[in-house]
Amino acid sequence: MKFAIALFAPPHAPSSRRALRFAQAALEGGHEIVRLFFYQDGVHSASANVVSSQDELDFSSEWSRFVREHRLDGIVCIAAALRRGVLNSEEAQRYDRPAANLAEGWELSGLGQLHEAAQLADRLVCFGGN
Repeated sequence: MKFAIALFAPPHAPSSRRALRFAQAALEGGHEIVRLFFYQDGVHSASANVVSSQDELDFSSEWSRFVREHRLDGIVCIAAALRRGVLNSEEAQRYDRPAANLAEGWELSGLGQLHEAAQLADRLVCFGGN
């Protein structure tokens, strides 16, 4: 089965942990993830600057590692990312910001990527949000 996964919650939320565990289990079960799409506060999971408490698992790093190791299509909604200060080098330069903080493996793109993912997948599974 082909899954598209959308995450709307920040990295410290329980739904972020559930989304990561679901994605890991899907791949371990022989399924395919056609795209990960991070939207709303979910974009913080793609930031290289999130620091977790020492007694907590660093889900931002876990997500980035997961995307890199499995060579997944990790998309971060550009509008939501800009609003929350998650920038790649091009956007940092465009908006005259001192630094980029989008973690390796992620790509900024538009909401159309979520629509396309829903068309490519057998199931769209969403975590977090209102």
